[in-house]
Amino acid sequence: MNATIATPVDQIDQLDPKEYIIIKNARVNNLKGVSLAIPRNKLVVVTGLSGSGKSSLAFDTLFAEGQRMYVESLSSYARQFLGRMEKPDVEYIKGVSPAIAIQQKVTTKNPRSTVGTTTEIYDYLKLLFSRIGKTYSPISGEEVKHHTVTDVVDFILSFEEGQKVMISCPLQVLAGRTLEQELELLLQKGYTRILIEGEAYFVEDLLGNKDVPKGSIDILIDRASVRKDDEDNQFRIADSVQTAFFEGHGECTITVPGEVTRTFSDKFELDGISFELPSVNFFSFNNPYGACKTCEGFGSVLGIDPDLVIPDKSMSVFEGAIAPWRGESTGKWLEPLVKKGIYFDFPIHRAYEDLSPEEQELLWTGNSYFKGLNAFFEDLESKTHKIQYRVMLSRFRGRTTCPDCRGTRLRKDASYVKIGGKSITDLVLLPIEKGLAFFQNLSLTEQEQKVAKRLLKEILNRLEYIDKVGLGYLTLNRLTSTLSGGEYQRIKLATSLGSALVGSMYILDEPSIGLHPRDTDRLIEVLKSLRDLGNTVIVVEHEEKIMRAADQIIDIGPDAGVLGGELVFQGNLQQLLSSAQTHTARYLKGEEKILDRLQPRTWKDFILVKGARENNLKNLQVKFPLNTLTVVTGVSGSGKSTLIKKVLYPALGKTLGTVLDETGKFDKLEGDYKKITQIEFVDQNPIGKSSRSNPVTYVKAYDAVRTLYAEQPLAKQRGYKPAFFSFNVDGGRCEACQGEGTVTVEMQFMADIHLTCESCKGKRFKNEILDIKYQDKDISDVLAMTIDEAMEFFKGKSQIINRLQPLQEVGLGYVGMGQSSNTLSGGEAQRVKLASFLGKGGTKAGDHILFVFDEPTTGLHFHDIRKLLHSIQALIDQGHSVIIIEHNTEVIRAADWVIDLGPEGGERGGNLCFEGTPEAMLIVQDNHTAHYLRETINFDR
Repeated sequence: MNATIATPVDQIDQLDPKEYIIIKNARVNNLKGVSLAIPRNKLVVVTGLSGSGKSSLAFDTLFAEGQRMYVESLSSYARQFLGRMEKPDVEYIKGVSPAIAIQQKVTTKNPRSTVGTTTEIYDYLKLLFSRIGKTYSPISGEEVKHHTVTDVVDFILSFEEGQKVMISCPLQVLAGRTLEQELELLLQKGYTRILIEGEAYFVEDLLGNKDVPKGSIDILIDRASVRKDDEDNQFRIADSVQTAFFEGHGECTITVPGEVTRTFSDKFELDGISFELPSVNFFSFNNPYGACKTCEGFGSVLGIDPDLVIPDKSMSVFEGAIAPWRGESTGKWLEPLVKKGIYFDFPIHRAYEDLSPEEQELLWTGNSYFKGLNAFFEDLESKTHKIQYRVMLSRFRGRTTCPDCRGTRLRKDASYVKIGGKSITDLVLLPIEKGLAFFQNLSLTEQEQKVAKRLLKEILNRLEYIDKVGLGYLTLNRLTSTLSGGEYQRIKLATSLGSALVGSMYILDEPSIGLHPRDTDRLIEVLKSLRDLGNTVIVVEHEEKIMRAADQIIDIGPDAGVLGGELVFQGNLQQLLSSAQTHTARYLKGEEKILDRLQPRTWKDFILVKGARENNLKNLQVKFPLNTLTVVTGVSGSGKSTLIKKVLYPALGKTLGTVLDETGKFDKLEGDYKKITQIEFVDQNPIGKSSRSNPVTYVKAYDAVRTLYAEQPLAKQRGYKPAFFSFNVDGGRCEACQGEGTVTVEMQFMADIHLTCESCKGKRFKNEILDIKYQDKDISDVLAMTIDEAMEFFKGKSQIINRLQPLQEVGLGYVGMGQSSNTLSGGEAQRVKLASFLGKGGTKAGDHILFVFDEPTTGLHFHDIRKLLHSIQALIDQGHSVIIIEHNTEVIRAADWVIDLGPEGGERGGNLCFEGTPEAMLIVQDNHTAHYLRETINFDR
């Protein structure tokens, strides 16, 4: 039987679970008895409209069953807590492999979490450096070594058989004791002889003798002969050497009469510096032992911020580029520089940004003619007992990279330990693609290779995967909290792939989030290599490229919510295009279009950002037109999020007094930005972290519903106010579950379990509240409806309809009225926010809101993107402006103005590659975005 053809339900029972993962009658959430057989070791894409049931099938059914089977393998003690865990609502699932799920998660905000720690590469680096790292003195550059007992024994055994040797160590006369007292102690310890200038004396002969010879004194520990085949003799020598190191406080002297005298030390010292022996904790910035003492392991310190001291780099020193020296009293610090600059050839009339690095540094260090900024701030520090100086200092303070650890959070001496000429701090600051090249070309000794073989394999494996998924421009030191959503997803993907499991079932939730089409090609290669290892790869995805690369496509639909939950197609791409009539098939065939191309809007007003230099931005000057749809695009890591989230949004927000976020480095805003009356950043963060928050409360529709129920005759008779129909306050809600509908059982060793409340049976309200009905439906029934059903149910109630309609317009008609906000995907949360703005309707006359959207097509099917774009165009028609950070070529096509950053990511990004209309972009050569725009879009279609 051909694996690409959907299997008839009556034949599913006959299939072999060794070849297929078989699901029979899945009814989880909105799935309507879905039965299907997924072939093993294939790349399978599950697609369909948002809310059609894709995630219900992949995660709530398949992955949940894989997890439940794992739990059943645990001990009976663990299972006694899990007995109440509900199985997925399915007749049976056969052939489930060990399941690994990589879902969309909000990026961690932990200030200590880095790319290196998240991917576990840093853990392997710590082990590698502690095992084969060599310590070098920062003074002479020589390798720091110390001797072991084995080194000394090997030295002794290198002499001829029968050779006599003496093992001794220096006598340490401790403070407060005389030589005679030390000699008495030696006798008590059992030592009978000492050496003075190499001559042997009995200790007893010297006690009480006032004429003790002058010179260096050593304790004679042992005299032995070299016998290479006598094991007992070797043990004796080793024991004596160990004793010598102890008594000599780390020093041991071996004397071969007539041949050589050599001193060994087990101290880790060189050039007068005592070094620490490398250990795993020595390289851990999350451990007090390894953390940098200056910044306490955070990588940054509160110091003088150069960008606050010299805010406008286009000004010269003469024009007042140095902000703290503009005042009358502080101007005296500037006078010597202006008057005497000619003596050391300093260009006081040249813009700061045009000065050489040496000239810029001179402003800080000063010279014999003038005192620099460092001296100025030291002077301020010495006067901080006066409030005016404390205030002035605070104006120029900011978070700056720690000078001791260069932002790597590690103690300074950890950088003295090197492998192949590089320290661990050097490696974590390198872009991953360069770090990968370093390890690929690393040459080690045979002994080092034996020790490091396994560690290097793990490091290389993970670095290769990160590079393959298009993140080679990141550094291992990059904070996880500064990554975009797409970058974080792929970091987690690379971590899972790095373990290279075989025979597993990988379930991925839209791994193409935040990916430029160029990077999507790389991702497909990674997914195929994972499949070729012998894994079943199931991807919940809307990206056309990944669908076209899949071995099999499973389309769930036909629509969303209660109108979805059915298997509408299963087969390969050719079968989908030739025989299917689903939404997915119609868009892939071009029978339906996301948006007919409109003539780009003309504009005259714009915002100009000058001198953007945050992260990798290379002093950009970018124009953002108003009353238009502007799309900012470019490959991953090119600087899109930095330009919009770190520079434009906070800079504009501060002029309006509504944003307190730290603004990235830039020179100034110009243009018509004062025409903007409000700026709204519509991101994919959850609309509410509380399980009580839901879309209907967010758009303020529930207030009108509660009022309606309070106006019913029975409610008036009983004196019920609108608050009685709220599940957030005491009154009408079920007190057993506090209106949640579920009770949480806390687990000590795994995720908490949520069980339906036994008191209200999940209805959230007391029975007497449920007596109040409107058109035979109680308040709990209303919360169980979808938005679409509620629109029909409340027909004629304009206060409710007007609030709910925007949710339907942005394609969220399938969402439940009472569905918890924390169950919404990032894309759904973003559309709820958009609906809330649309729901506010005609804002006050003259209001001009700038909306910024961060990848709004995340998690959206072609059909949903169409609805989204119509809603966004509606905002512009109301007189507002929209900026979208996006890679989707259909959205780029719909734009009035395109800003393309690049050409690559990381160090090779941050340049303005193009700004203009999509039509003008089509003719641009050697541009990744233009290439894919030409490849996938036909403007005449």
